[in-house]
Amino acid sequence: MKLSILMPVYNEEERIAEALKQALAVEYPCEIELVVVNDGSRDGTGAILDAADDARLRVITHPRNAGKGAAIKTAVDSAEGDYMVILDADLEYDPMDIPKLLDPVLDGRAKVVYGNRTFGSHSAYSFWYVMGNKAVTTAANVLFNSYIGDLETCFKLLPVSLYRSLEIKSKGFGMEAEVTGKLLRRKIRPYEVPISYRARGREEGKKITWKDGVEALWILTRERGRKR
Repeated sequence: MKLSILMPVYNEEERIAEALKQALAVEYPCEIELVVVNDGSRDGTGAILDAADDARLRVITHPRNAGKGAAIKTAVDSAEGDYMVILDADLEYDPMDIPKLLDPVLDGRAKVVYGNRTFGSHSAYSFWYVMGNKAVTTAANVLFNSYIGDLETCFKLLPVSLYRSLEIKSKGFGMEAEVTGKLLRRKIRPYEVPISYRARGREEGKKITWKDGVEALWILTRERGRKR
């Protein structure tokens, strides 16, 4: 099996070098490729990516910022792996957890695996961020009669062919809700494994806002009402 690690990047010059180093240093149980999409960064991110040298790394550049969902679509379109997982470049997630996501797939227990964050005082930058995440996740569980623990997790591991078949349209952070909503509509329940997490604050570049939460609720409601 080959795993495509997809990394959307926007204005992360302070973190991208370390993000690449961490992702490529992990001992994975299978062959990997790291597909980085520079989503119209206006800082020094592009120069750092141009200087990176690893046979497993491919960089694609958007001329202007299009959003996380659009960056992931570009990465998926060029992915050569059998499976994919998303890894943001903001260092909130630890790529050392990716092999744990692979375990249920490699031993035949699961097809889709989510990394489930356990929020605590050291891993959440605000009360309202955590409550917003819980509200969106609860809405998905109510609408689809499911019981997932973390809808908005970045760590979503699934077959590349399955992601392509979902035909995700959301260009921004709404892609997280759209992916989950479409999976649950197909009666595909993600297998969840606990992962580590360290949230950064606004002063460190946190980009998601309450508006993205409202959009997520709308997307979940739309997907629930869509005819199969």
